[in-house]
Formats: sequence, C-alpha cells, structure tokens
Amino acid sequence: MINIADVARHAGVSTATVSRALSGGHHVSPATRLRVEASATHLGYVVSSNASSLASGRMKNIGVVVPFLNHWFFASVVEGAQQALQRHGYDLTLYNLTGGLEARRSVFEHFLLRQRVDAVIAVSLELTENEVARLHALNKPLVGVGGPLAGVRTLTVDDLAVARLATEHLIALGHTRIAHIGGDKAFDLDFNLPTNRRFGYEAALVAAGIEARRDDFRPADFTTAGGYQAAKQLLGRPHERPTAIFAASDEMAIGSILAARDLGLAVPGDVSVIGVDDHELAAFFGLSTVAQFPQQQGEKAVEVLMEELRPHPESRTGLNINMPFELIVRGSTARPAM
Repeated sequence: MINIADVARHAGVSTATVSRALSGGHHVSPATRLRVEASATHLGYVVSSNASSLASGRMKNIGVVVPFLNHWFFASVVEGAQQALQRHGYDLTLYNLTGGLEARRSVFEHFLLRQRVDAVIAVSLELTENEVARLHALNKPLVGVGGPLAGVRTLTVDDLAVARLATEHLIALGHTRIAHIGGDKAFDLDFNLPTNRRFGYEAALVAAGIEARRDDFRPADFTTAGGYQAAKQLLGRPHERPTAIFAASDEMAIGSILAARDLGLAVPGDVSVIGVDDHELAAFFGLSTVAQFPQQQGEKAVEVLMEELRPHPESRTGLNINMPFELIVRGSTARPAM
C-alpha cells in the first residue's frame, strides 16, 4: 500500500513537505506543491481525511449558506462553487435558510461555529455585524456573494446598472410605455436587490425624459407564477397597456411571456419582454435578458476563499469585487408596433 514516505521518495522531498503540500499548508513553493501532487497522482496515493485534518487543522470542508434553494440563481451559484471546491479538494456543506429566522439563528449560532467547516460563503445574505464577528473570532474566513458586507470580501453585481441597461435597451428600440415587474418592501430580499432594480429602471426612464408611472409597476415574488399574475394585471388594460415589460428576474419575465400569450398577445409584436439572469430556460423562450453569470460567481467566490485560506496579501484584491453582466438580445424584444 502506498504511503506518504513513498510519495516523498518519488518527489525527492521530506515527508513533512508532502504533508504540507497535500494539506494546503504554507511554506511550500508552487513548483514543489505541483511536483508532490504529481507524484501522489502517479503513485495513486490518497490522503487520509483524518490525518489531513489533524496535520493542517482543517476539515477540507466549506459551508455555503443560501436563503433559498428553489430559485435557479442560488442553485447555479452553489453549482459553480461546488465544482470549484471539488477541483481544490474540498467538500461542501450546504445550509438552506428557507426555515426563516429560527433556521438562520441555528446555522450561525451552532452549525457554522462548530469545527465542521473551514470557511463560509454567504450567498445573497445581508449578514449582521454579530454574525460576521462570530465567524471572524473563530478564524473562519468569510466571502460574500451579492454584498457589500462591511469588512468582508464580497462579489457584487451593480443592480442599478443592470436595470438601467435592460430599460435602456427597450428605450433604444423606441418604447416609451415601459412597465416594470419587481420587488417592493413586501418582496424585498437582502441588500434590497429588487428595490435597487426598480430604482435603476426609473433612473433610465427619467434620463430619457419618460415619466415613471406608478400604474406601470407591479410587485411580484421573483417566481414564474408571480410574474404571470403581475403581467396579466398590466396587460389586461386595453387602453393603458404597456408596449414593453422589464421584469427584475428571468423567471418573472417568463411568466410575463406566458401571460401575454394567454391574453392573445404576441411577444414581441404586441409587447416586448426583457428579464435579468440568463436563466437556463431563457434561450428556450427566446428571452432577451441581462446575464449575470451565477455559476461564475460561485467559482469566483471559491477562488477568493482559497486566497483567504492560504494568505498571500500581495495577491489579494479589494473588499468589493465587481462581477460582470452582459445584455443578451433574443426574440422577445423588438421595436413597438406602429
């Protein structure tokens, strides 16, 4: 049976160097680490999880906390993080806060504070100062997705800019009666994401000299069903019907397309529709959208976390890391009918 001494002889290093290299320890050069990993792979050596955790003080396990799992966006972030963690030899423990305040308290006061995870990725959660302080006090690195979080390295997408881009696309096509389906206080999420997208929509209209009419806004819960109901209300007004809808998520935009079809309206002939996300079904529905690449966000969060677990101050980026977004034009948007 291959052991650590065999790997050390094959790589031409000490057993202590092998242990540090394979457990993610410090004071091992990149070249040496690669040579040790190559030798371990060649010989078929597998590190004992118990031995590794004893040697490094780590469990090789990362906690990922999400507010929901039944939303495509959050599931996609988790998928990207899981794939990246697997490449780095880490496991993932998922904490879903669907249970509300009690579930959140249990996760942050018990599960994450036990010695079960080496670090934490918080997805679209506006953590309290106490929650952040508890993790930092136990030397558990923390990375946020959807921040900003005070004192925490966070990946952020500019929701104001995302909404402006989507709305400006409709304005550029010649639409002047543009409705919005998004969040209000009843449906707001952490970091006020739905509200920020509404502000971006309104800012784009004002900049173009178009009135942001209260009657052209309908709140919804970021689901297809919610978007469907909101769109039926907006489109069921023959004399005040908007020629375009900007929905704050693709799921609500897909619901809007289905509502238009049920009302006998053509998309985009009678009404243009655009969303945000680039959902996996967006191309199927021919939906124009602003992509925000959630899987890439999960992968980037892991990359940042690996820096935190293996500190190299000279290579660290700032606290707030801006993530890309991109307008993708498909068949659901066109010039308004004359």
